Amino acid sequence: MRRVTLTPFRVGHCRHPQAMTIRGGRWAPVEFPALAFLIRHPAEGAILFDTGYDPAFFDATRPFPERLYRWTTPPTLAPGEALAEQLAAAGVAPGQVRHLILSHFHADHMAGTHRFPAATIHAARAGWQAMGRGGRFAAVRQGMLRALAPPDFLSRARWFEDAPAVPLPRDLAPFEEGRDVIGDGSLLAVPLPGHCPGHWGLVLAEEGGAWRFLVADAAWSSAAIRTDTPPPWLTARLLGDASAGRATLRALHRLHRRNPDVSLTPSHCAECAAGL
Repeated sequence: MRRVTLTPFRVGHCRHPQAMTIRGGRWAPVEFPALAFLIRHPAEGAILFDTGYDPAFFDATRPFPERLYRWTTPPTLAPGEALAEQLAAAGVAPGQVRHLILSHFHADHMAGTHRFPAATIHAARAGWQAMGRGGRFAAVRQGMLRALAPPDFLSRARWFEDAPAVPLPRDLAPFEEGRDVIGDGSLLAVPLPGHCPGHWGLVLAEEGGAWRFLVADAAWSSAAIRTDTPPPWLTARLLGDASAGRATLRALHRLHRRNPDVSLTPSHCAECAAGL
């Protein structure tokens, strides 16, 4: 498997009661960082996994009912914290990003999509279809803001479901199959059902040979994976399929117990963000 380098970025955060994300958590609001990742590929160059928040999020949530999104999970994005700006400071221009991989279509994961006009967008067809179903209120209830999809989204989209299926290394059991995102075996998209329609993670081998599994919102913290502690049923049910989400978390817990050398990285984990 071709190896890559990975650089995480904290791209804003929101505040929400911890108890809504993990059973037994505190009811006081806590910060949930939005993490995005720059993958440097030896042949393809700059590749992104998710984008975090972006000023476009605040534009998209000015009208009602979209403003409900901003009220229920109040976000903060400091000046210069948008991913495109952080990448520019690191020497990566937006036009240099060849691929953008979206774990799912929630706004705090795709708000910066419009900033990378040259990128092929890899995502789940099921997620795109879900974002288009129903009215505006239904979309917001699911955490989706249709205004964040660039007008040329479909012309640039490549669906996970259409990518070649490949067996995953035995080191990643009980997960067995992924989809070869760019065709060379370096980036393998893995379905992680439950959180919302079309929710996927990404497996890659970092330089040095260590496995990294970016699990997006299959868990909101590393602690939830280690202890196999799901969110309250109501939270899981409001967003997606609670039973499927429970099964996904259990599988991640089994992987952690079986092979703790695999780095399992949720997108909103304060513990992971603290290591940046």
